[in-house]
Formats: sequence, structure tokens, C-alpha cells
Amino acid sequence: MNRAGSLALVAALAFAAYAVIAGAVSGKLRSMRVLKSAERATLAFCVMITLAVAALEYLILTDNFHSAYVASHSNRALPVYYKLPVLWAGQEGSLLFWTWLLAIYSALAVLLNRRKNRQLMPFVVSITMATGVFFSVLINFIANPFSGLSLASAGAIRAFTPPDGSGLNPSLQYPSMVIHPPMLYLGYVGFVVPFAFALASLATKQPGDNWIRTTRRWTMVPWMFLSVGIVLGGNWAYEVLGWGGYWAWDPVENASLLPWLGATAFLHSVMIQEKRGMLKVWNVVLIITTFFLSIFGTFLTRSGIVSSVHAFAQSDIGPFFAVFLAIILLFSLTLLFLRLDYLKSENRLDSMVSRESGFLFNNWILLAAVFAVFWGTIFPIVSKAVENTTVTVGPPFFNKVMIPIGLLLLFLTGAGPLLAWRKTSFQSIKRNFTLPLAVAAGAGAVMYAAGVRQLYPWMTAFLCVFVTVSILGEFYKGARTRQRVWSENFLEAVYNLTMRNTRRYGGYVIHLGIVLLFVGFLGLAFKTEAKGLMNAGDLLRVKDYMLRCEDLTTGENPNYAYERATLAVTKSGRALGTMDPERRLFKASQEMTSHVVIRSSLAEDLYVVLAAHDPESNKAIIQVFVNPLVAWVWIGGLVVFLGTLLALVPSRVEREMAQIRQDQEEAVGVGDQELGSEE
Repeated sequence: MNRAGSLALVAALAFAAYAVIAGAVSGKLRSMRVLKSAERATLAFCVMITLAVAALEYLILTDNFHSAYVASHSNRALPVYYKLPVLWAGQEGSLLFWTWLLAIYSALAVLLNRRKNRQLMPFVVSITMATGVFFSVLINFIANPFSGLSLASAGAIRAFTPPDGSGLNPSLQYPSMVIHPPMLYLGYVGFVVPFAFALASLATKQPGDNWIRTTRRWTMVPWMFLSVGIVLGGNWAYEVLGWGGYWAWDPVENASLLPWLGATAFLHSVMIQEKRGMLKVWNVVLIITTFFLSIFGTFLTRSGIVSSVHAFAQSDIGPFFAVFLAIILLFSLTLLFLRLDYLKSENRLDSMVSRESGFLFNNWILLAAVFAVFWGTIFPIVSKAVENTTVTVGPPFFNKVMIPIGLLLLFLTGAGPLLAWRKTSFQSIKRNFTLPLAVAAGAGAVMYAAGVRQLYPWMTAFLCVFVTVSILGEFYKGARTRQRVWSENFLEAVYNLTMRNTRRYGGYVIHLGIVLLFVGFLGLAFKTEAKGLMNAGDLLRVKDYMLRCEDLTTGENPNYAYERATLAVTKSGRALGTMDPERRLFKASQEMTSHVVIRSSLAEDLYVVLAAHDPESNKAIIQVFVNPLVAWVWIGGLVVFLGTLLALVPSRVEREMAQIRQDQEEAVGVGDQELGSEE
């Protein structure tokens, strides 16, 4: 299978290289025949990479330890359900997985555009497959997952198969790790398609709204996956790493946030181009930035230049990514500069108090967030390179900068729907803002009376109420209008209103999910913790919880040995049951991990960690956190996901507009199927 996998990778590289050349030639010669050849090569690239993935997974499932990759990341005792994540557990396998997802996205772009966007497709194929060539070169020559183990013996190199492997990293042996990395990869990789369409529109001198309409869903899908991946990553950090939190502003965490921020800005900005014909240059810059940050995040994770629990080990792959990033910037910005004359706005900003202005402010703030996170992430690298000094940029810096930015964005989330296009009159502002501000002020007064006097927590609560009332008001006003016109009951009116414009109301649901995320973030201000050295019978109090150590035991199973504390828990005198945190020593890797136990409710989490255990004295250090409102982070992530699914559903308005465009094209005889020549 090593041989078969290697041959598939070589064939994939050949198909990708051919597709790049054929795509460019078909665009130059306007040849449909050559374009179809390039598209078939793209599909063949997908088939070859799929075969390579299947070959590697077969090696993993059959415990073929002659494979260097399998020997390094799996072992016989590893449960079968954790052998799937082995595919992306190491540098070589994860790059193959990245390339596979790229191949799938590229193949889908080809298949879904067989009868449309034909003038753009030559360059779309060339750009996506140029990315495929880069990653194929890496997995063929730099990080080949099909390398075999060998030993030098008696002057000869002989194949070597160890009796067992090193095992999977213990921190990856967790259910969410079957989902979290694929979600992130689907997010990172997916931005290649809108990036390719944007550059194709520049190359063909067609920077109108067509590429925007085409790529909106191509951007929303990876944005959705990236959102889910980020939330699942936070959940993994919370439940596995044992430090009581879910976001540490770790460099690799930041690397996933950066393209998410860029794509968020793009998805908002395109609405201004569609509605008013403005911000055309801005939108191209945003999608270039988003794709660049996706590759930058991949580079940061794999180069070994940052220290992170999420990062791969030091490797030689970093310079290749650095060169690829430079090529992306040079090629994209050069093409953008050459096409500036085709990107002139059709309208100007009429008023600073308008929905366009709200979107524009939103984009500026999002880009400020991108810059702050980017600079804070790379500053230690720059400092080390320039001054040879090691500098740590941690949560204090990021929190100081990002909390005000987050609150500004939260305010705009609620204010945006209340503003009119072009210009908002004073009377309109007064009418639309009065109720949300009044309800938020009332909630703020209640919070203040309850003892919430810190500025940022109070503002967060105030703005969460403001945004919620603003969004629910939009649903209510729209539904009431439908009731009057169509004589529907209220729930029926809400449903029909939503399905009439899924993009708009799906966006509102996403914004409600963001509000719930901020509710969860609010709990960080009220976190409590305690730590104690405990023996059987000892007590530890934190807030209104009492933990009694019932027993300290040890044991083992085929995969790991464990130390366990059994704790009886009461709250305000009411028994809640027992909690059993563990420390686990994995036999294959000899790595120790904490297995935390969490008792979760909508109000707060009781989070218990066995931090240390001394077998001789049979005493243990127990660390306990009471984390308010954490459950709302996971609920908010789910609502964002559901809102995105809703926004992806073609609405009745979109279907009607698509039919009108198709009828117009047929009426004027637009031959979108043709590039100009069959030869």
C-alpha cells in the first residue's frame, strides 16, 4: 500500500500541473475543448488524492508499522474509533488530508459550474490547481506519508517493521478530535474557491457582481465549518487540557481566528456591492486577505516557529510556505493593481448614518481585529528575528485590545438592521432605536443593582440585550406586515417571512448566536477557583460547593494507567453525586494527561481537575473551578451553525431572481456555454 499510495501522489501531481497549464491555455485561446480537458484533469486529481487517502487509512487500520507514519502515530492498543484521527495527527497525514479537501472543493467547483461561469472557469481551474501543485509537491517530496522504515545493517539498508507503534498523542484521544480538525481544514481549504473566482474575474476583466453572487455560498460554507471548528476546538481545550478555560490566545488558536475575521468582513461587505455597486476593490482585497490568512494559519501550525499545544513539531516545511505566501501576495496584488480601472464604485456614500456606513465601520473594526491578532501573534517571531530576544504576547495584551473591539462589533450587530440604506433620518433613528435602548437600559439597571459594576461585563450585558431586542424586533415587524397583507397567523408569518429571504433572516439567527457567545464570554468575569491538598475524608469548599474526598485509587486498561479521585459533591447542603477526575499515563507514549470532570448547567459549570497525586502518601492536589455561563458558548456556536445552514438555503427571492437572469440571458442569446472556440 505504501507503493500504491506513492504512485497515486505522483499521478496527482501530474494531473494538477496539467490542469494549471491547460486552464491557462484555454483562457488564453478561449478554447472549450482545452477547458474541458483541464476540468477532467482536476477531477482526476481528486480521484488520485482520494486513492492516496484510502491507502494511508488502510495502512493505519491494519497496523502496518513498516509505514513510518503509522509507526509514529498509532499502535495496536489504540481503539479503532481513534484510528481515523491518526490520518491528520501528524505533519504528513494532515497535509495529505488538506490536499484531499482541496481536491474535493476543486472538483465540486468544476462540477457545479459545468453550465455557467464558463469564461471564469479556465482561471478558476488554474488557480485552484496551482494550490494543488504546491501541496502535491510537499506530500511527494518534503512530507511524504508513505515513507517506509529502514535500518542500516552490514553496510546495507534493510526494511524495518517494529512490533508496535508509538501511539496517538493522548490529547488527541478525545471524541471531538474526530470532528474538530476536519472542520478547521474544511474552513481553511474552502476559501480557495472564492479566492480563485475573485482572481478569475480580474483576469477576465469582469469584476462585476457575477463573481460575488457565485462565491457567496462558496464563502459561507467554509466560514461555517471554520466557526464550528473554532467552537469545537474551544470545547476540546476546555474538556481536555485541564486549565479551566476554552480560549488562551494561543498562536494556533489565533491562526484559526484570523481567516474567520477576514471572511466575516467579506460576507458583510459584499452586500454593499450587490445593493449599491460600491466597495469593489475592498471586496477583492478582503477575499485575498482571507485566503492569505488561511495559508498563513497552515504555515504557522506546521513551521514549528511558534510554541503551541496545537502545533506540529519543528520541520523544514516552513520556508516552502513562506515562499508560497509571498507568491500569493505578489500575484494577487499585481493583478488587482492592473485591474483597478475596472473596479470603480458605481455610487458614493450618501451619509455617515446609513446601513452602508454601518457595514463599512463593521469592516474597519474587523480589520482592526485582524491586525491586532496578527501582530500580537507574529510579534514574538519578529522580536526573535530582529533583536534575538524572546517576547511573550499573552492574554493580557489580546484581552486589552480585543474586548473593546468585540463590544463595538456587538453594538453594530444590533444597530445595523435599524439603519436605512443611503440615509437614515433622525425620526427613523428615534423610532427604531428607542425600544432596544430602553429595554437594554432596564436590563443594565437590574445588572447594576445586582452588583455588576465592572465596566466591560456591564456593557456586555447591556449590548447583548440591545442586540437581541433589535433582531427580534426585525422578525416581529416583518411578521406583522405579512399578517396584515396575507392574513396569516403569527408563526406562519414568521416562517414564510424567513423562507422568503433566508439570507437576511439566517443572518439574524447567526447574530443571535453571536449574542449567546458573548453571554458565555460574560461569565469569564465571574470565574472562581480553589485548590487543595486532599486525602480521604478531606473537604474543599469553593463558592457554595463542598467537595469531600471519598477515595484515591489507581488502575489500568490496555491503553493507559490511571490515578483517580472520587469526590462527593454537595451544593448548599444538597447532594449532587460524585465526580471522578483522573490522571492518565498512556503506555505507548508514556505521556501523562488530565481527565477532567465537569458538572454543567445553563448557569455555571463545576470543573474538577486531579492536578497531582502522590502514591506514597496517597494525597492529591485537587483543583476546582466554578465557571459561570460556559454552556452558552456551546449553545451560541450551535445557533451560529444553524443560522448559517438557514442562510445557505436558496430563498424564494433568490430563486425568482435567478430565473429572471436566466430568462434575460436566453432572450438576448447569451452563450455562456461558449468560450469562443471549440478548438
